Amino acid sequence: MLSKLIPRHQVNTIYDIDLQQLQNEGIRGIITDLDNTLVGAKAPYATPELQAWLQKLRKSGFQVVIVSNNNKMRVTKFAQPLLIPFIYRAKKPTTSAFRKALTLMNLKAEHTAVIGDQMLTDVLGGNRMGLYTILVQPISPADEGFFTKMVNRRLERAALSFMKRQDLS
Repeated sequence: MLSKLIPRHQVNTIYDIDLQQLQNEGIRGIITDLDNTLVGAKAPYATPELQAWLQKLRKSGFQVVIVSNNNKMRVTKFAQPLLIPFIYRAKKPTTSAFRKALTLMNLKAEHTAVIGDQMLTDVLGGNRMGLYTILVQPISPADEGFFTKMVNRRLERAALSFMKRQDLS
């Protein structure tokens, strides 16, 4: 079970992801989380830097879908101006939203990466589907909701500590 929490790759931010390496690995699609992955949890819109990165993804031939556990209003308000398909109330780490995202992109799991800031939602869900998982550091941990802060992050720290002791990370 713990192996499903280990991402294939870890970076500080989305901007540290080597897009050429992803292409070399056969990745053609990106499923990305929204809050604390693309922008802070309370940021309503994309920053100019994020808009440029998303444009770079498209120019490089990647398809992108936002998959978020957040509500319809939050995700719609963010994704629609960017013309990015999205799935809200995804219930990650269940696999249904990941499957739906793959269908939207018409891609197979082995050609798709998932980017997110949480091991217990993004990484676990992506690994369960056989996606290339990339864990980023949360942009704004202070803005996280109660459940994420008090439950998910504590479980993540315990899992990381255990994996480090077992030399699994």
